Order: sequence, then structure tokens, then C-alpha cells
Amino acid sequence: MANRSELREKCMTILYQTIVYDKNKIPYKLDDVIHENVSVDNEFVKEIVYGVVTYKKELDEIANKYLDGWTIDRLGNTDIAILRMGIFELLYTKTPPVVVINEAVELSKKYSDDSVRKMINGVLDKVYHNKGEE
Repeated sequence: MANRSELREKCMTILYQTIVYDKNKIPYKLDDVIHENVSVDNEFVKEIVYGVVTYKKELDEIANKYLDGWTIDRLGNTDIAILRMGIFELLYTKTPPVVVINEAVELSKKYSDDSVRKMINGVLDKVYHNKGEE
């Protein structure tokens, strides 16, 4: 069974695909995209993916609030997926914040460039410290 870090990477891949489909106006069923990436039913993956898709508008508004002079739609699709996932996990799950931020930073080390990694880290840090206000 995959560990949480590997599952987060799957979530990122699934969310990346939904972003590409949305941008290109390609219809899709979320369950199908999940099953293409994860062979077994996984509650954690479903919680994250469905949560991010459900709260996408709110997550983007929060991201934009903390992205100095930037908006989330200017980031690459992978970066958007990582950032939305991190904000969702901070606000809507019981995962310890230090774990959420660390996992997002690890994913962005692997998939994003340095400046974006710092941006993601900064946004998640601000979300965490202002959590009561969201």
C-alpha cells in the first residue's frame, strides 16, 4: 500500500489532469480520473481530490490573497495542484500543519522551480498562521 507521500503525489497528478481538462473544456468524470491513477479505492485520495475540486473557488481566493502580486492562474498546472491541495489540507483536514507544509514543499522540490517552491511555502505558511480568519 502506498504511503501518504505517494498518495499525495497521486492526488497531485489527478488534480493536474482535472486542471488540464478544465482549461481545455474537456468533460470528464472525477471518479474515472481517480481510478486511472489509483488502482484501489482510497479514502485519503478521495477526500483530498473531491475536497479540492469542491472548494476550488475558495482555495483560489485564499491563494490569491497571499500570492504577492500574483494570481494562482499564472502558476503552472502542477504548482496550482500542489497549492490547492496544501491549502485544502490545512483548512479542512486534521493533518498536522507541519506535515501538510512539508509534503507540499517536497512535492514542489520535485516538480516546481525554486521560486515557485518558495511561493508555495510562503502561501501555506500564511494560510496556517491566519487559519482562524479563513
